[in-house]
Amino acid sequence: MTDFKELYDRYAPQVFRPCIGYTNNIDQANDLVQDVFISVWKNLSGFRNESHISTWIFKIATNTCLRALTIAKRMPIEQLPYSLPEIIEESPEEKLAILYRCISELEETDRIIISLELEGLPQAQIAAVVGLSNANVRVKIHRIKEKLAQKLKAYEQFR
Repeated sequence: MTDFKELYDRYAPQVFRPCIGYTNNIDQANDLVQDVFISVWKNLSGFRNESHISTWIFKIATNTCLRALTIAKRMPIEQLPYSLPEIIEESPEEKLAILYRCISELEETDRIIISLELEGLPQAQIAAVVGLSNANVRVKIHRIKEKLAQKLKAYEQFR
């Protein structure tokens, strides 16, 4: 069994990116990462090596994010400190913020799939996490990228 600290050091940055895609809020994403790794810690002894440990961790991350979204839907929506059309200069950080904002506007399953794709997970692992076939995941990734391209193009028009 792998040491927990090694797991955390290796996967926490990768888990953070899908979490920020869900929340579009750094503090909330950090909280979700902590929740994910608390769950990993509690359940590590029960990991049966039936899949890659990364698949297992991303499945926990996905479930944690989905639970957080369910809870967030019951609460009033926070306003972002800025609106995207106001962004004039586009530093790499601002471009990334726009991308994450676009991802956060996708449907839940699409957010999961594209976040895991951006993490470089093989499509077979993504399929295992979301419970779809490899072919379906491949098609969905293509369609999600098209949706994101349209959303990004729409934000460009507001500049």
